[in-house]
Parts: sequence; C-alpha cells; structure tokens
Amino acid sequence: MAVLGGNRMVLQALRFQTGDLRYFRRAGAYANSFHVAVPANASVGRGSTRQYSAEAKDELRVKYLDGDDSGIVVFGINRPKSKNAISRNLVKLLSEAVDDVKNNNKVRSVIICSLVPGIFCAGADLKERAKMHASEVGPFVSKARALITELGNLPMPTIAAIDGAALGGGLEMALSCDIRVSSNNAKMGLVEAKLAIIPGAGGTQRLPRCIGVSLAKELIFAARVVDGLEACRLGLVNHSVEQNPSGDSAYLRALALAREFNPQGPIAIRMAKLAINQGIEVDLSTGLAIEEACYSQVIPTKDRLEGLAAFREKRIPNFKGE
Repeated sequence: MAVLGGNRMVLQALRFQTGDLRYFRRAGAYANSFHVAVPANASVGRGSTRQYSAEAKDELRVKYLDGDDSGIVVFGINRPKSKNAISRNLVKLLSEAVDDVKNNNKVRSVIICSLVPGIFCAGADLKERAKMHASEVGPFVSKARALITELGNLPMPTIAAIDGAALGGGLEMALSCDIRVSSNNAKMGLVEAKLAIIPGAGGTQRLPRCIGVSLAKELIFAARVVDGLEACRLGLVNHSVEQNPSGDSAYLRALALAREFNPQGPIAIRMAKLAINQGIEVDLSTGLAIEEACYSQVIPTKDRLEGLAAFREKRIPNFKGE
C-alpha cells in the first residue's frame, strides 16, 4: 500500500504542464527588476480572478530569472508599511504565485525573499486581524495554513532568504521551505504565546521536525527570538551569513544555492525531494519502498540518457526535464 501510495504521488509530481507567461513591469526603487507575473491565458476583464489595484498587486513581485539563471523564480514580498505582515491580499497573491509555478516544468527552484530592508515577514497582519469578526479568524488562518502547506508541497526546491525579522507566520512560511538562509543579524521566532495563541500555520509541526521536539518546545513556550547565528547553531537555518551594506546577503546566498541546483537533472531533484519528504514521515522499510518508486520514475527519462552520454563524452550535460 505504501508503495502504491508513493507511486501515485510520483505520477502526480511528473504531470507537469508548462504555460507561457507574460510579465508586467512594475515600477519601484528598491526592486525595480521584479515583475508581476500572470499566465498568458489569464482573463483580465470582467469576472477575472486576478483583479487588483496597482498597489495591491505590488505587494508581491514575482521574477522569472533568465539567461544562465533561467529556471529560478523569485517571490519578493513587498509590504513596507506593514513589515510584510501576512494579510488577506498577500495570502491571495502568494497562493496564485504558487499555483503558477507548481505545474511549470521549466521552474527549477523558487526563492522567497523580502524586498523590504531589515524584514522578512513580521507574521500576521494584526491590524487587519483586529478588524476581523471572531468568526472570520478561523477561516483566514486556515487559508494561510493551506498556502504555507502548498508552498511546502511545491515539487521543486524552495529556499527562504531571511534578511531580517521572521516572526510568527513569517517563520512558519520559511519553515515550509526546503532550505533556509539567514543573515547573522536576522531575528527569528514563533512568538504567538505572547498573544495567548499558538502557532497556527504549521509551526508546532515543522519546527520540531527541523530542530527536535525538546528545543522546539523551549522556543515556542518561551516565545523566544534568536538571531541568525543561533538559528544556524540550532539547525533552524542551513546557512547564516554576514549582512552586507545593501541588506541582501541572505538572498545572494540563496541565489548561489539555486545556481548550484540549476545544472542538475530537474526530474531527479523533484523525485529526490519527493522521496525525502514522504520517506521521513514513515518507517525506514516504507521509506525505502518510496525511494524505489521514485527511482523508477527517472529510469525512462531522456535526462538520464543525457547524463550517461555526457559522462561518456566528458562534457557538461544539458538536462531539459524530459
């Protein structure tokens, strides 16, 4: 049963659909190279699901890199007045950005970062939350949780570049990514206990899986905030780097990692991610069966043959995700 389940997940992961994208350049002093991206066939008229004011759209800038970096997509959060706090609109924009990349087999990695200096994401937008009726809070948290789950379920590698404070839901978002990179002076913590609530977007589950149960309890119970160096020591982030004058050292380190991933076989990376993510939740025997199911999916690919040919001919392989 576990093998069959693993095979179903593998088949779903391989059903990629690539859609053309068109890009609308947005003005901006801090990140003027970022674009708002929508599918080429998306409706922009009456009844469109993507109707926003210019200011609302600007809260998330999505850039599909090109040239040697083709295949890397950057989600840039841009809510400077609210410290990138998670609002209804940001949840909507991020959900649609995730939907746009998840079935695109040309996307090889996703970086989520902040376009606001000194902040990654301050968590929930408490000003907006204060205006919600009690009956609205639960559904909103469910949507935010679903978004973070979808981000975690993306088939390609995801990297959180934490160049500033990542608190509450901001850290939960980062925890859903495969890899986290921070600046040394970044601040991170699940601080919900200070508000007499608990982490509600996966923090109580992902943090223990990341740093261990006992340490996770200590940090959550104390609502403790740690810097990048301590986060790296705890295993909360993979790398902590000295911040630079432009305030984007974590992003640059994340980009360097994505560039390391880019030349590798994209289907192999997706299958490795699937095998790890599914296997870590089960016993070793079942995990090995999942690995076998994932391995079987790379055997018939053109990329595998290209890898063998490149090795034989002593050249760099050109993988196409086929």
